Amino acid sequence: MGTGRLEAFSDGVIAILITIMVLDLKVPHETTLEGLVPVLQIFLVYVLSFIYLGIYWNNHHHLLHTVKEVSGGVLWANLHLLFWLSLIPFVTGWMGENHFAPVPTAAYGLVLLLAGAAYLILQTVLIRQAGRGSTLAKAVGKDFKGKLSAVLYALAIPLAFVRVWIAGALYVVVALMWLVPDPRIEEKVK
Repeated sequence: MGTGRLEAFSDGVIAILITIMVLDLKVPHETTLEGLVPVLQIFLVYVLSFIYLGIYWNNHHHLLHTVKEVSGGVLWANLHLLFWLSLIPFVTGWMGENHFAPVPTAAYGLVLLLAGAAYLILQTVLIRQAGRGSTLAKAVGKDFKGKLSAVLYALAIPLAFVRVWIAGALYVVVALMWLVPDPRIEEKVK
């Protein structure tokens, strides 16, 4: 099967997740700037989660442009990734509504870690299907950025119980690392 249906389905799921998150934002009843203060934390978490979903959408797009066909294993690996991404609105709301409390902040990191692992599994299945000499395998290389992301998430989760702001800062650092589309794949596909 070609990649078109897989891409369209994944794009739709990610669009729905973003929509769910924005619908969770509550409109202030006050018309002053001070009326925005109570929703500021929730908005900041929304922005971070929007960026994360955008990063996954962008990199997923580049990833699938390196292959011509997908197998059943790829379909299941992709669903696995979408499962973890589908939990982002939940942990976003939980963390924002509870003012970055330790347990929701750690849960946010856990979902990000598991989404990263699911992306790695999808990438690995695609490389196995295409072969070690494939464009994707060459582009990914040793995947230093992916490994560093996992380490930072793994550090942030327990740090949420020590200093929650450090965990939040680590989540922002990882997002900033991935904000620019991964040039490794983009360069190889040209």
